[in-house]
Amino acid sequence: MARTAEDILKEAILLEKRGKAFYQNVAEKCDNAATKEVFEMMAREEEGHIEYLRKQFIHYTKEHSFLKPDAPEENPEETVILQVLTDKIKKEINAASFEAAAVSAAIDFEMNAVKLYKSRAKEATDPNEKELYRILAAWEGEHSKLLVEIDNELREDVWNDNSFWPF
Repeated sequence: MARTAEDILKEAILLEKRGKAFYQNVAEKCDNAATKEVFEMMAREEEGHIEYLRKQFIHYTKEHSFLKPDAPEENPEETVILQVLTDKIKKEINAASFEAAAVSAAIDFEMNAVKLYKSRAKEATDPNEKELYRILAAWEGEHSKLLVEIDNELREDVWNDNSFWPF
């Protein structure tokens, strides 16, 4: 059975709410300040995604059409802060720690969101709906890129620390 645009919007909002809850929970449990700050920032961004989707959902249920999505606002300060925090995380946390496990789990959240949004962007016939999901896929793609970078660095550290390399 084909999912309706309304079904997809509901699923997207739920996915974002779960991501926000996960990031808030991880932030509360982190011992490392840089990791805590990254997860708090990601929770705030997920809240922004929820609001972005909520506006579309309200409009869609009333009008059966999508609003032209606002272009995402890039915050250059936040980009610099995230890079500094990412570098700190890579230096300060152990690859077998709670924080590292949370990074790995967060990658799955973000990749699932990207998959949903890219899929819906391909299926959508409404140009505003296509753009909405293209924007969301790009946002979540940036999250996953950041998390994968951290995870890869931590994995390299484990391999180097434990002499796993065959040469």
